[in-house]
Amino acid sequence: MAKKRKINCVLDEKALHTVTLDPDKCKGCVTCMKRCPTEAIRVRNGKASVAYERCIGCGECVRLCRYQAKLPSHDPWDTINDFKYKIALPPPSLYGQFNNLEDINVVLNGLLAIGFDDVFEVGEAAEYITDVTRRLMDAKAVKEPIISTACPAIVELIMMKYHNLSEHLLNTLAPVDAAAKLARERAVAKGIPEEDIGVYFISPCPAKVFALKMGLGVNRPYVDRVLSVSDVYMRLVPAMDKLTEVKPMSRMSSTGLHWGISRGEANSTKGLKTIAADGVEQCVKILEALEDGGLQDIEFIELNACISGCVGGVMNVENPFVARARLHYLLRKLNNERNTLKDIGKTDEYFLWEQNPIKKDVFKLDDNRLAAMNKMIEIENILSTLPMVDCGSCGAPSCQAFAEDLVNGVIPAGTKCPRLEE
Repeated sequence: MAKKRKINCVLDEKALHTVTLDPDKCKGCVTCMKRCPTEAIRVRNGKASVAYERCIGCGECVRLCRYQAKLPSHDPWDTINDFKYKIALPPPSLYGQFNNLEDINVVLNGLLAIGFDDVFEVGEAAEYITDVTRRLMDAKAVKEPIISTACPAIVELIMMKYHNLSEHLLNTLAPVDAAAKLARERAVAKGIPEEDIGVYFISPCPAKVFALKMGLGVNRPYVDRVLSVSDVYMRLVPAMDKLTEVKPMSRMSSTGLHWGISRGEANSTKGLKTIAADGVEQCVKILEALEDGGLQDIEFIELNACISGCVGGVMNVENPFVARARLHYLLRKLNNERNTLKDIGKTDEYFLWEQNPIKKDVFKLDDNRLAAMNKMIEIENILSTLPMVDCGSCGAPSCQAFAEDLVNGVIPAGTKCPRLEE
């Protein structure tokens, strides 16, 4: 009987905060603060700081920082030595990082060459999720319009700011969780002891790192380590160049590869009326429209916090538009007959959430309703004295946020708006 697998994370609790700040590089320029979709960033004493309870891991602060002061959290490469049997989970977006790639199998063989013992493509698992999604849509099992849950940053955003939309969330595992679950079972079936198996996801973004470490929609994490695409890329390129033989390993069809770019998932559903948006600002607009009662004629909504989809993740190495073009080229080379649950003998339930994500009340002014109402009145009084230009000179992203910080004691009472003191 196999020993029970240990649940362990190399990243400590602090490092699980999706991004970290290098204070020596931060210039306090407020660019990240102004663009954060959840107003999680403040600039105090000339340095940015993150309220991690509000962070959704979208990576906008990493993407926009010209000084490279924001660093996405992930496991270091040397953790590959933590397990005897190492399984790599490459995402579809990984293949878009390589110039002149003609055969996906070159990448898969390269992963074996740099130290992995097995590979399970996340794109293959995405095809099983597609199969389940189609049946859920046919059965009207999720309230329409259905919102994809493949992007963990979007799920976090909804559970944080748009609670009323949670009933629209597609209750399937993320493809990476499904891939990890299947890969581990396959290794055990080969006779490999459970405690020797390490599952490594190669992540394009910090949101996936956080989700996989904390276990979004699952009872316990299926992935043991989360590496960055950029770290793996630097080792893969020379290894791929040295390959003398390329064995056929890929089981993914064009459907799975298409998940690496925006609209790939939406196009794979049976929905005739779908919307796909990418870039966190555009996603927010879609969510606001839905919350206001719009988009009721839409059946399926695919939202990706990163521009162009997962190829736009900040832990990639290639420009997202270049990577997207490369995936479109590779799509023409793959089989169009996608994988289905019949191929692996699994039921829909295998790929459904094991537990629902938890709603977060991070914007609540106070647990006590009366105290919260009094704070709202105080905030309105403060706002009546402010210029309402949202300049950011106070170190908060908006006048509203400045007033809230004052009332909540985040900044000292009596702190004045810098523009009023000029």
